[in-house]
Amino acid sequence: MKPLILLTAATVLLLGVDAAMAHDIGPDEALRLRDAGTIRDFEALNQAALGKHPGGSVYDSELELEHGRYRYKVDIKDAQGVKWDVELDAVNGAIIKDRQDD
Repeated sequence: MKPLILLTAATVLLLGVDAAMAHDIGPDEALRLRDAGTIRDFEALNQAALGKHPGGSVYDSELELEHGRYRYKVDIKDAQGVKWDVELDAVNGAIIKDRQDD
């Protein structure tokens, strides 16, 4: 019984640590980071994401600090109406993930 309790406690701690490692960046902080040149301009990031889905449109986005890296997450609806989740490195604009939304 003790190993199960320890495993459960370790899992809860790890999930808590992971949640603490990622947090949303508010609009004021995001603009400050952009203006300081820490992250790329949001329009440039949106265009990089839309480059993967020509004719699409951005319908939601958010900036997060995850594991010490700024990630820009964009929700796109392509020309056929299919929804996509695109994640970019907000510092250099590289696409990290591009997957169809479930």
